[in-house]
Amino acid sequence: MRKKIHGTIIVYCMFLTLLFTGCGSVPVKSNDQAKPNKDEEETDMIEEVPSLKEVYKDYFYIGAAISVDSVSKSPDKELIAKQFNIITPENAMKFEPIHPQDGIYNFEPADKIVEFAQRNDMKVIGHTLIWHNQTPDWVFKDADGNQVDRDVLLKRMEEHIKAVVGHYKGKVYGWDVVNEAIEDTAPYGLRDSMWKKIIGDDYIEWAFKFAHEADPDAELYYNDYNTETPGKREAIYNLVKSLKGKGIRIDAVGMQSHINIYYPSVQEIEESIKKFSSLGVKVNISELDMDLYKWDEKEDRYKDGVPDDILKLQADRYGEIFALYRNYKDVIGRVTFWGYYDGGSWLNDFPIKGRTNYPLLFDREFKPKPAFWNVAKFAQ
Repeated sequence: MRKKIHGTIIVYCMFLTLLFTGCGSVPVKSNDQAKPNKDEEETDMIEEVPSLKEVYKDYFYIGAAISVDSVSKSPDKELIAKQFNIITPENAMKFEPIHPQDGIYNFEPADKIVEFAQRNDMKVIGHTLIWHNQTPDWVFKDADGNQVDRDVLLKRMEEHIKAVVGHYKGKVYGWDVVNEAIEDTAPYGLRDSMWKKIIGDDYIEWAFKFAHEADPDAELYYNDYNTETPGKREAIYNLVKSLKGKGIRIDAVGMQSHINIYYPSVQEIEESIKKFSSLGVKVNISELDMDLYKWDEKEDRYKDGVPDDILKLQADRYGEIFALYRNYKDVIGRVTFWGYYDGGSWLNDFPIKGRTNYPLLFDREFKPKPAFWNVAKFAQ
């Protein structure tokens, strides 16, 4: 009898062991399946970071240049929606992408960006209507490949501007009407673009007129780089003064602000803000980023990471520049970054293709950098 009971107990214990061992394997598997993926972790982190658009709500709009891919993937779309209240399509509204052939328009990519902005209560900046770059050759040629005359090109300009601005009437807050029309070197005249060669110096006036006719409620801007250079600053000032003197609507000068950790000085930036705003127009910081390299450097020093002292230098520069911007909140309409995280910046491919750069406030893992905290916490 004892042997039978003893045997029964052994069998029962073995059964319990197998039962609990088997059941114990289920939670382990379940925990592995429930582990958050990289996108979920980055999205959670984004929710914990302060929102720049909230921090600066009493100062000016805070924006970013984005692509159509940005609005359809995580964590990009979450970061953009949280941090910014005004966005600029980086390429989708430029002439070549949106109007690749005569009579053919491709609005779909830009439409998706505008729809994303509307869902997230953001304003949209249209970039750009007339530029010497990213304009297809057909614009300047006839069916036989010959250069068109002034009247034909003016008509094409009018049709393009009114089609694009008209398509987004009431949806786009403001337009970069003419982009980078001033030369980089003395005497800082108008760039010898095809627009200027065929139409003449007044092509800029016509562009602003057509844009205003297409959407009288939209703001209109002139946009350029190296606006801190004294000679170019003066040339832009004279151009805008001339346009206003002719009764042409222009609401702001866009200071692109592709700067670096060494140049320009805060004082040079301030001089340009003061100079342009003295004309009675706003100033937009329209394409801000901060290169870790000087313009003519060829090295790729930071492909394996950035030393802490360089990140601190960048953070200090961002801090003092935003302190300047805050001092001029009455004349600055917006501050738009040209991108939103280091991995997506154009400076990874320009002027040196493939160079690893770190010009923005969020790193390649969408984490806020020291520069972000200086901007968010008003550090100077």
